[in-house]
Amino acid sequence: MENCIFCKIIKGEIPCTKIYEDSKVLAFLDIGPVNKGHTLVVPKEHHETLLDMPDDLLAGVAKATKKIAKAVKEGMKVNGFNVLQSNYRVSGQIVPHYHVHIIPRLETDGLKHWSQGKYGDGEAEGTAEKIKKAL
Repeated sequence: MENCIFCKIIKGEIPCTKIYEDSKVLAFLDIGPVNKGHTLVVPKEHHETLLDMPDDLLAGVAKATKKIAKAVKEGMKVNGFNVLQSNYRVSGQIVPHYHVHIIPRLETDGLKHWSQGKYGDGEAEGTAEKIKKAL
C-alpha cells in the first residue's frame, strides 16, 4: 500500500528503532509507547486485519511475537506484558496494517483493564448461537 506508514517503515522509507527482523516479520519500538519497550510486530506483507491474514503468515507472526515478548519481558525486567491486536477503526486500529502490540507491564504503571459486563438470563446462549451460525 502506497500510503501505509508500516509499509513505508518496512521498505526503509521511514526510520524505526528495529528490534527484530526475519524474511516475513519486522518488529520495532512504538513511537508512542504505553510503557518503555512497547513493541510492534508487523508482517512485511500488507494485510489490513486478522481476517485478511493468510494462515501461514499469521502463524509466523505469532511465533515471532512469542519470541519477542520473551525478550521484552526479560530485557525490560518486567513481570508481565499485554499482547494486543485490534481490528478496524472502531476497535482502536489506527494503522490499517495488521500488527501486534507487546506492552510491558509494571505493578506501578497505573493502567487499568477494561470494564466487564454481564449477560442477562438466556442472553449468553443466544449470543453463542449467533456466533456458531456464522462459523
